[in-house]
Amino acid sequence: MSEKVKRRRHSEEFKRQVVKRMRECKNILGLGRELGLDVKMMYQWKWKQEGRPRRHPPELTTQAVKGTDLEALRRENGQLKRLLAEKALELDFFKGALQQVGARRQGAGESGETPSTCTSGRGRSPGKAD
Repeated sequence: MSEKVKRRRHSEEFKRQVVKRMRECKNILGLGRELGLDVKMMYQWKWKQEGRPRRHPPELTTQAVKGTDLEALRRENGQLKRLLAEKALELDFFKGALQQVGARRQGAGESGETPSTCTSGRGRSPGKAD
């Protein structure tokens, strides 16, 4: 049975002190080990203090569709449709190429043997003649 990991709550002051030490430290991983903290969490605290934007933009709501944003959404929609069409063409190209490779492999192995990739005599048995 797995034990539940007890989450620790850290005060804002503690987080500020950790971020301050991160700025002064050359080995963040070592600092994390010393403090018993996950380095990813330490960086999240740092980014939050720096006021960095969130990694994922907020979801669009019906409010974004009102007014002048509607034209921007239409342009973006057109661009996304073009990109999707390009990806579909790429997919068709690679499917065709894969089918050609498969057909060549089938044609090369008509004898029922596995085609050899060895070009020298190294892979042959010592007493076997051509």
